[in-house]
Amino acid sequence: MAKAEKVIDSVDALAERIAQMRVAQAEFATFTQEQVDRIFYEAAMAADKARIPLAKLAVEETHMGLVEDKVIKNHYAAEYIYNKYRNTKTCGVIFEDKAYGFKKIAEPIGIIAAVIPTTNPTSTAIFKTLVCLKTRNAIIISPHPRAKQCTIEAARVVRDAAEAAGLPKGIISWIDEPSLALTNELMHSCDTILATGGPGMVNAAYSSGKPALGVGPGNNPAIIDDSADVELSVNSIIHSKTFDYGMICATEQNVIVLDGVYDAVKAEFEKRGCYFLKGEEADKVVNLVIKDGGAVNAAMVGQSAYHIACEAGVDVPRSTKVLIGETESVEPSNRWAHEKLTTILGMYRAKDFDDAIAKASRLVADGGYGHTSSLFCDVRETEKLEKHQNAMKTCRILVNTPAAQGGIGDIYNFMMTPSLTLGCGTWGGNSVCGNVGVANLLNVKDVAERRENMLWLRTPEKVYFKKGCMPVALDELGTVMGKKRCFIVTDQFLYKNGFTKPIEDKLDQMGIVHSSFWNVEPDPSLQSALEGLQQMKAFEPDVIIAMGGGSAMDCGKIMWSMYENPDEKFEDMSADFMDIRKRVYTFPKMGKKAYFVAIPTSSGTGSEVTPFAIITDKTTGVKWPITDYELMPNMAIVDTDNMMTQPRGLTSSSGVDVLTHCLEAYVSVMASDYTDPLALQGMKLVFDYLPRAYDNPTDVEARDHMANASCLGGLAFANAFLGINHSMAHKLGAFHHIPHGWANAVILTRVMRYNAAERPTRMGTFPQYDHPKTLHRYAEAARYCGVTGKDDQEVFEKFVAKIQELFDYVGVHRTIAEYGVDEKNFLDNLDAMVEQAFNDQCTGANPRYPLMSEIKELYLDAYYGREPSSYED
Repeated sequence: MAKAEKVIDSVDALAERIAQMRVAQAEFATFTQEQVDRIFYEAAMAADKARIPLAKLAVEETHMGLVEDKVIKNHYAAEYIYNKYRNTKTCGVIFEDKAYGFKKIAEPIGIIAAVIPTTNPTSTAIFKTLVCLKTRNAIIISPHPRAKQCTIEAARVVRDAAEAAGLPKGIISWIDEPSLALTNELMHSCDTILATGGPGMVNAAYSSGKPALGVGPGNNPAIIDDSADVELSVNSIIHSKTFDYGMICATEQNVIVLDGVYDAVKAEFEKRGCYFLKGEEADKVVNLVIKDGGAVNAAMVGQSAYHIACEAGVDVPRSTKVLIGETESVEPSNRWAHEKLTTILGMYRAKDFDDAIAKASRLVADGGYGHTSSLFCDVRETEKLEKHQNAMKTCRILVNTPAAQGGIGDIYNFMMTPSLTLGCGTWGGNSVCGNVGVANLLNVKDVAERRENMLWLRTPEKVYFKKGCMPVALDELGTVMGKKRCFIVTDQFLYKNGFTKPIEDKLDQMGIVHSSFWNVEPDPSLQSALEGLQQMKAFEPDVIIAMGGGSAMDCGKIMWSMYENPDEKFEDMSADFMDIRKRVYTFPKMGKKAYFVAIPTSSGTGSEVTPFAIITDKTTGVKWPITDYELMPNMAIVDTDNMMTQPRGLTSSSGVDVLTHCLEAYVSVMASDYTDPLALQGMKLVFDYLPRAYDNPTDVEARDHMANASCLGGLAFANAFLGINHSMAHKLGAFHHIPHGWANAVILTRVMRYNAAERPTRMGTFPQYDHPKTLHRYAEAARYCGVTGKDDQEVFEKFVAKIQELFDYVGVHRTIAEYGVDEKNFLDNLDAMVEQAFNDQCTGANPRYPLMSEIKELYLDAYYGREPSSYED
């Protein structure tokens, strides 16, 4: 003889049952997807087969609703929920992408406390037990006292079938003698609450201190637009409103009809068996159904229109489907404006669509925030559809749909999740917006394996180099590309000293019309670029040639950008980024109007092959650093003939800039096998040929190799980026006007010591940079440049000495003070320099992520020439 189940009718009995359920759920949590799906199938089949007796029992016990409609509810709860989730993975790994090293693992929550309403006592019980079985959760049900027998029987049907299919005993349970005290205790003892019921019960769930998935009241206002199909609209509302005598909370509570179709709508309601209450009849009915304060009379919930009329003392035909009260006010003081949950309907006249929207919005606010709203409208009226969607603060917006059936999902629509627990979002004070399903009952763990980001090597389409190559390279503009109009950007010195004449001669030879702008300043300004832009726009070139040092090429890039995309904003284009591929701003496509050629005249910036440009607004003093691969020149021409007249000071400054580019690119967190050879060969060429170029400006071999070193360094840092050496140098130039290359050099060896620390305070953030290794990287670079030693530390020290020896040879000062920077001025601006250097775009790729206090110490060491103390932590 089977052992009788212990009745849960006390707090102690409940505590004992929950303890037993935790043991059972721990076992259930180990089940495979195959085991769970078998249990889910058998439970759904059993509930489906019991749909009629359960419907009868519900009506018999609650005296609410219609058996035939409750059969549909039960059928839906079993069949539609099973169909929705039959193939859904809910156990273990539910998603995996091996290439990205990512997976999602589903785990059950534990014990779910399920509060079941009297309006849907069996269908909601079926729904909640099934979704808990699918997610390997245990469920304990707190039925409504007036529906406890039918709710418990529905749970028992599901439980018995599930246990027969292998479910551990004790996963599905219920409170036999429900009370407020037991329900509150259950809420405090479970892991999550799945609450469907009145506002008081839902509020109690959210106040329990446990995660809760609750729903809110509905007060669905249905608008019938003058473009609507009146027959479809009216009969959809009747079909919804009469379904289970109006107890589904998504059903229409009021209908708002535009004036142009009001009479036709009224006639269709009457034709289909609805009764319009006259005079005091409306007051009798609404005062019976809605109590003072707007609450529904529980005795009238889920009752037929004829029964309500009889109770109100109103004589209507027995076949009446819905009682309709024509009303005007949408304020809460009007009882018709509230949720009714039975077969009465308020009807409003709207003078136009905006008036209808206003009335609907107010009715939603009266007690239906977040739930459901409806619109009957010709779907070609897209402006009205959009206006309605934007105005309604509801999680379900149904178009041309019977709301009772449409709101629960998957019957009159095919993407809305089928559910009998309809969340109302924050509008309704709920934690979930939309129809609750299995995703809400799982803890999903994201497992992410370490992966290195895809890297890249971006270069100009064409890079031409060697002494005398410029005329040959330019020939392509005419013979290959068929260019017709060329705009040359340069500075006054180069233009007046004839540097652009060989270009002009070649263009003339090819019949390419040309114009020149030569007012580029040493520190290129936005004002200068705008001046040149006006000439460029008037000339309408199909090719732009920027000739000069970094200033001319930067200014040319900016003018090109504004010419191609005149509506873009510098403040957007200059936005900083952590990863250039993920930046907020998307740089517009370049090259739609003109091809861009960069021709350097100095061996330093590498701008001819980089995606960088800096422009200064002289009005505000703001420097706009622009970075994007769209700014990469299409063609670079590195012709040593253009570099033979560099003075010694420029040779020195630009040469040490090249060395800094190569060193920073080599130790960058983004350095790669593709950028490393460029950086290594670039720095070796600097050591080998900078002293010769400095000593003898006409040394063609030295000039040629320094031009190549500059371009190699540009290609390296165009892809690996730079570091805090450049971040700090930028500010020394901006605040104290130290030439850029020398600003880099005066701090370089100190920054190298700082970066080489084996115990840095913070490490740079990039997946491929897995541990502090900059000391070793510097030593690798040193060995490539001919430095030897017994270990990395010795090689590093010799490398620093080699660099300092080079700097001394080419006239680099050892301290910032030696460049004539006033001490007081330096100290007064120090904090601003530090913060701006920290925020510089170059900082992100540094192998050691700097603290601002550390940058400050580096500046002070470099200013005073202090021997650097240890830069370890």
